[in-house]
Amino acid sequence: MCKVTNNFCIYHILAYLRHCMKKIFPTSSVKKLDAYTIEHEPVAEIDLMERASQALAGEICSRFAPVVPFVVFAGPGNNGGDALAVARLMAERGYRLSVYLFNVKGSLSPCCQTNRNRLSQLSEVEFHEVTSQFTPPVLTAEHVVIDGLFGSGLNKPLAGGFASVARYVNASPAYVVAIDVPSGLMGEDNTYNTMAQVMNAHLTLTLQFPKLAFLLPENAQKVGEWKVLDIGLHPQGIEQTPTPYAITEADDVRGLLKPRARFAHKGDFGRALLIAGKLGMAGASILAARACLRSGVGLLTVHVPQCNNPMLQTAVPEAMTQIDIHSDHFAEAPLTDAYNVVGIGPGLGKHEDTRAALLELLDHCDIPLVLDADALNILGEEREHLYNLPLGSIITPHPGEMDRLVGRSQNSFQRLQKARELAREAQVCIVLKGAYTAVIDTAGQCWFNPTGNPGMATGGSGDVLTGILTALLAQGIKAIDAARLGVYIHGLAADMAAANLGEVSLTAHDIIDYLPSAFRG
Repeated sequence: MCKVTNNFCIYHILAYLRHCMKKIFPTSSVKKLDAYTIEHEPVAEIDLMERASQALAGEICSRFAPVVPFVVFAGPGNNGGDALAVARLMAERGYRLSVYLFNVKGSLSPCCQTNRNRLSQLSEVEFHEVTSQFTPPVLTAEHVVIDGLFGSGLNKPLAGGFASVARYVNASPAYVVAIDVPSGLMGEDNTYNTMAQVMNAHLTLTLQFPKLAFLLPENAQKVGEWKVLDIGLHPQGIEQTPTPYAITEADDVRGLLKPRARFAHKGDFGRALLIAGKLGMAGASILAARACLRSGVGLLTVHVPQCNNPMLQTAVPEAMTQIDIHSDHFAEAPLTDAYNVVGIGPGLGKHEDTRAALLELLDHCDIPLVLDADALNILGEEREHLYNLPLGSIITPHPGEMDRLVGRSQNSFQRLQKARELAREAQVCIVLKGAYTAVIDTAGQCWFNPTGNPGMATGGSGDVLTGILTALLAQGIKAIDAARLGVYIHGLAADMAAANLGEVSLTAHDIIDYLPSAFRG
């Protein structure tokens, strides 16, 4: 247990830790947190490294038997010091290791030097210190490589011999375990990195916090599976250090949906208007409507073209319908005074009538909106309207729709930053959909969602999310809370469905069917 200052009650440590683990810090902040821990615990830097190395060695040993041959590549800095300490701890448990310490400039960090001296005393470890020429070891499919060349503090692409080592390992059949980050990967922005020279890890054991780069799709091949290991950084320092990024957890959303009073009635849970579906896209309106009703809305009206009315009334008898003047697409902006929220976009189409009706709706609507799909595609061509959305509105773009709203991005990191900027400027909550959907509030604060699975990559999943968010806003939940809760529940329902049905067979209807279980869970 860490030593704490007098004004930091020991009984609150676990609560603080539970909160702090949700944060995602830029790598520059992690260095400061290391320093804060060293000063305020207090603990020597080498002892903090030992603590981290024990966590790393314990995790590696829990996954691999002692008979597996390990090759350790250690750099000259503290990431290399971690790798050397891990090698020593594993050797003491009977593991077979060959260790290569790259000391080409004759300058090791103090902690790396200490761990070099400690490891060199173990005769059972095959230790090589590389100062000039390097003859790489043969790596087979039987080998496990521990990558400790460089950590998250790297700020330029790998070059020279280190890039050659990374390329060599990447070309081998060996299994790679990266310490903290795969060598060469930067913790946040890899726009100008040379990705071919970044180590390909199968498993990344990261210390205390995930790195933002782990949550971005272009880095998935480099990071592989990742797991966060707690190394006991000071909870007070973590709590006091701001960051724009966090991960939503079950405890965050569990209390957002309030228990229903015994004498509650349908009017207490909001009136929602859903505008969705054109000819041939009735399914989008049906999915969104069913999801909305499964998410607790009191009364739902669906505005549909005449052609879709029979199907909707048959498939979703609990919903009322409001029939558009046009037979096969949205062409008339309805009055919204009787509603608490409007959801619009699924299966809407981009007919000129639809464009005009949407813009007219935006001109007179003063209640929160949930905008998705074609509503966003129209706004991508009418961007000035983005900055006049009613307060409390939510937009739910996937990456392509986001690019249409703010301009094309080179990668997910740039897209995320543009989304944060748009959320601040337009004062709108943004749900940027993806494997770790990012929910962004009007201050640019970003929460990544941990639920969901690849089975959700199927038509209609986004329509279901629109229905969920519309229902939660109708019940009076504020936009950022509705977005975080809705995205979490959407993914959790999909996870429950996939557990029983498999990812390949998952459909949007399955997500709706598991919403009751997700809300109970």
